[in-house]
Amino acid sequence: MSSRYSIVGRPRPGGADRLELAIWYLMRLTGLALFVLALSHFIIVHVLFDPANQTADWIDSHRWANGLWRGVDGSMLVIVVFHSFVGVRTVLQDYVGGRARIVIVAVLALLAVVLAGMGLWAVLSASAPMP
Repeated sequence: MSSRYSIVGRPRPGGADRLELAIWYLMRLTGLALFVLALSHFIIVHVLFDPANQTADWIDSHRWANGLWRGVDGSMLVIVVFHSFVGVRTVLQDYVGGRARIVIVAVLALLAVVLAGMGLWAVLSASAPMP
C-alpha cells in the first residue's frame, strides 16, 4: 500500500498546499451535505408525496412555487456537481500523470461549470405562480 493512503482513505494533506487541504475538507463536507439533502429529498418526494402525481407541471406549480425548495434543489445540484468533479479529479491524480491529467481536469472543470449552470438555470428560471 502506498504511503499516500491510510486504512480509511486519503489522509489529510499536510504541508503548505492549502488548496489541497481546502479541497480535502470540502469533499468531506459536501459528502455530509449530500447525505442529508439526498435522504431528505428522497423522503419528501417518494414518501410524503405520491410519485404518481408528480409531473413536470406539478413540480413547476407546487414544489418550485416556493423559493425555499428552489434553493434546496439548486444547492443539491451544485453540491452534487462539485462533489463528483472533485472525486473524479482525485481518481485522475491517482492514475493519470503529466500533461494529460492537466488537460482532462481542465475539460472536466469546464464541463462541471456548464452542467451546474444549465441545472441552476432550469431550477431558477422555471415559471412560478405569482402570490
